Amino acid sequence: MIRMTRLTDYGIVLLTYFARDPDHTMHSARDVATTARLPLPTVNKILKALTRKGLLISHRGVKGGYNLARAPEEISVADIITATEGPVALTQCTVSLPGLCVQESCCPVHGNWQKINEAIRQALDGVKLSEMARPLARQPGSPNKNIVPREARVS
Repeated sequence: MIRMTRLTDYGIVLLTYFARDPDHTMHSARDVATTARLPLPTVNKILKALTRKGLLISHRGVKGGYNLARAPEEISVADIITATEGPVALTQCTVSLPGLCVQESCCPVHGNWQKINEAIRQALDGVKLSEMARPLARQPGSPNKNIVPREARVS
């Protein structure tokens, strides 16, 4: 199963908090943790990683905090995953470092993994933080989980 880590998931959630702020004000780690309902040590760890990778800017001092380093439209999901987990790679050989896999030169599926990995990376690169910060509109014909079926209603 292909799955990103919980810290990456939380990182995306935290960055959407910043992306939704139209004034681009600074937010303390404590405020972000409270809003996201996540433990402060976890939030601190994620915010520091995102700052090291250039997605957030950290300001020290009493009025310090964090804010986005770039506009939400300029930050992709691929950028966030790379900041928290490293390069997007389905297999070890899809990382752009030749010689990581001893089978690489004779592997019959190496080229296909490269193609699949590139498609996934491009898809993740095409989704921006600004999009992640907006709730997805309900598609016509999809069930609304908040609607109780008529036959289940109590009269």
